Amino acid sequence: MGTNVQEAYAYCRQVTRQHAKNFYYAFLFLPRAQRDAMYTVYAFCRYCDDLADDDTHAPATQQALMDAWRHELDNCYVGKATHRITQALQRTVAQYALPKPCFEELIRGVEMDLTIQRYATFAELEQYCYRVASVIGLACLPIFGVTYPEAQSYAHHIGIALQLTNILRDVKEDAERGRIYLPLEDLQAFHYTEADLLAQRYTADFVALMQFQSQRAMEDYRKAAACVPSGARAGLVAPEIMAAIYRTTLRKIARQQYNVFGARASLPTAQKVLIALRVFAHIRFQTLLRHYR
Repeated sequence: MGTNVQEAYAYCRQVTRQHAKNFYYAFLFLPRAQRDAMYTVYAFCRYCDDLADDDTHAPATQQALMDAWRHELDNCYVGKATHRITQALQRTVAQYALPKPCFEELIRGVEMDLTIQRYATFAELEQYCYRVASVIGLACLPIFGVTYPEAQSYAHHIGIALQLTNILRDVKEDAERGRIYLPLEDLQAFHYTEADLLAQRYTADFVALMQFQSQRAMEDYRKAAACVPSGARAGLVAPEIMAAIYRTTLRKIARQQYNVFGARASLPTAQKVLIALRVFAHIRFQTLLRHYR
């Protein structure tokens, strides 16, 4: 790699290390080339999120910035990237043939945050989760070298599960910005109002609502696991580590009786590292066991 590309990869690695602690520890267990590729994908996603989350700009300006980033994606796919992130992604795209429609769908998903602050139904929220999470898994399958047919469904369900976990963990932060991601139909079903959520009222109805959402996320984790054929987990080390970390976060929320209005349900670094080591060792052991049978 030329010096400029090396610097671009280093920048993407730093972005991931600074902003994506859960993902960063999962990526560490990948071979160097795959690890660098995942850093570029995450950095691209992070830049999209930052554009949408920057409330210092007027909505029209935010949309213009998103349009410019979409154009930069076009540049990336024709070999004319100008940004450090897309220069690194350009090399990754060439190396692994990542599908451009996945990144286009991601941008459409992030753009939803510019105009939508409520989701009436779970079907609407699920589309959002698919666009901002599942498509990234789909884009990364070539990096992992995973080609079996069920992998598409695996990426779909694991993305939904991870994003739902994020939403449950961040209810407080989103409410403080006037956002409600929990489906309004579910709030109504559990007799918990938008005003209650924005005021951060911790009630029995809220606990029941959150428990329902948690079970929904767990169901997608189970569906994802069911999509992995016997002996195929070796190529899914990174997403399996991420899933284990996020499931543990979900269990921590449950142990806190779903009181996400208090301390944020995050895991200490040591626990994340232990989870990553445990998942990696388990997959490695299974792979060696099959090899010597």
